[in-house]
Amino acid sequence: MQLLPIGIQDFGKLRELNALYIDKTRYIYELYKGSGYYFLSRPRRFGKSLLVSTLESLFLGKRALFSGLWIEDKISWQEHPIVHISFNTIGYRELGLEQAIIRVLDKIAGQYGIVLSEPAMSLRFLELLEKLGSGGRRVVILIDEYDKPIIDYLEDISRASENRDILKTFYSIIKNADTWIRMLFITGVSKFNRVSIFSDLNNLEDLTLAPDWEALAGYTQQELEHYFEAHIDQLAKKLKLDKAQTLLQIKSWYNGYSWAATQQVYNPFSILNHFKQQRFANFWFQTGTPTFLIKLLKAGMHYELENLVVGETLFESYDLETLDYRALLFQTGYLSVKQVTADGNYELGYPNREVRDAMYQHLMGGFRYASPLDSQPLLAGIKNALENGDTAQFIRQINLLFASIPHQIFLEKQEAFFHAILHITFKALNMYVESEVSRSRGRVDCVVQTKQFVYIMEFKLDESAEAALDQIRRQQYGSSYLHQGKSVMALGINFSSRNKAVADWKVLPYEELISG
Repeated sequence: MQLLPIGIQDFGKLRELNALYIDKTRYIYELYKGSGYYFLSRPRRFGKSLLVSTLESLFLGKRALFSGLWIEDKISWQEHPIVHISFNTIGYRELGLEQAIIRVLDKIAGQYGIVLSEPAMSLRFLELLEKLGSGGRRVVILIDEYDKPIIDYLEDISRASENRDILKTFYSIIKNADTWIRMLFITGVSKFNRVSIFSDLNNLEDLTLAPDWEALAGYTQQELEHYFEAHIDQLAKKLKLDKAQTLLQIKSWYNGYSWAATQQVYNPFSILNHFKQQRFANFWFQTGTPTFLIKLLKAGMHYELENLVVGETLFESYDLETLDYRALLFQTGYLSVKQVTADGNYELGYPNREVRDAMYQHLMGGFRYASPLDSQPLLAGIKNALENGDTAQFIRQINLLFASIPHQIFLEKQEAFFHAILHITFKALNMYVESEVSRSRGRVDCVVQTKQFVYIMEFKLDESAEAALDQIRRQQYGSSYLHQGKSVMALGINFSSRNKAVADWKVLPYEELISG
């Protein structure tokens, strides 16, 4: 089997090592033909840097690297001058953004034997493009991670705004340099308001939500089954499953990323690590802790993140001064497009199990003021207690959920924290859970099903367990779950806001409750 290119972002190195390459050159050919100004937003670890490196090799005329690929005999191989800037590597933290850009422009100029004399950053960029483009071949501009100097400072808005303004000045000269430009390709994680950075690039084509470009980065199902066939067979043998069952598990864990709901793709980083290690685990999420996101969600008490319906304008209004948590979650890859509704709105949800499980774990940690690592044992304890019918142990685990929250903070937002933590916990259980289920007679807080039990749960705050059971009895919440061959249990729980713990609870067989 070919080498799995984990961490290899240089196309030339990948090909020289004979590492596995998923051929995306059909898409690259369309970019090559178009010769336009393009922008693509995708989450981290999604193959953007490799895509930019592939374009660089293509426009440098390195045909040998494309041997056997779709595009090899489709174009006339010519070398163009390249301005390739990866903002992740230019040293803006140490030098300051403007000086870092000037330094990289001088370095590129030196590679072509050019000396730049303009003192201002934007004029220096214009000078470079003019001198490179005057040699007979137009310039290809490749910008990778354009937004890194901004998103690295989301908790320091003044610094982020300063860097945004510098970038706006930098890009503003491109319009006046069109004569010397063959193509412009910009990638990043976020899609900032065009007015805030790219106001002068009115011909910049945004590929982010375009259906035809959904699979430009990431692996399709067809690509997965074709290029990773040997790895899939190896994994199926290890798991003692047939191929179809193995593919279903892989899809559940790692597929589901979509921007236009026309097809779903896999995150390359997760898939490569999954096949390398031959196990199901959280690979992508753990490469970047969403600390800022969790703080933002907790501050706004946002925790219901599935089945969100938003308009397309949400993705066009992303700005530092008005950060919307839904746009931020979508652009960073924690939410994905599930469907586009008839009226043109977008339904967002978690792309797959890897992201869903890890996000709930971090949400639990954030809302509980505890480490996310503490959440997994608690969830396991709750799940085991419910599966074994051990209600007393379940109550002990519920008390542990709230124990880490500072008392003063809980008192300030007691009802909000109470509902948030319970909702997150039950959603994170990976069991058949319906939280705040609608019923014809009203609502029930939670229904949890295990192999043997159906738990009808009603939670009260500063009331009584009897009041909770009485509501289940009056509304007959559990009647639709009878005759399923499982024990249906009614569980009333009363929580004390003062003591930050369960004050009293009571459990009864549901049929006994409604007949009493």
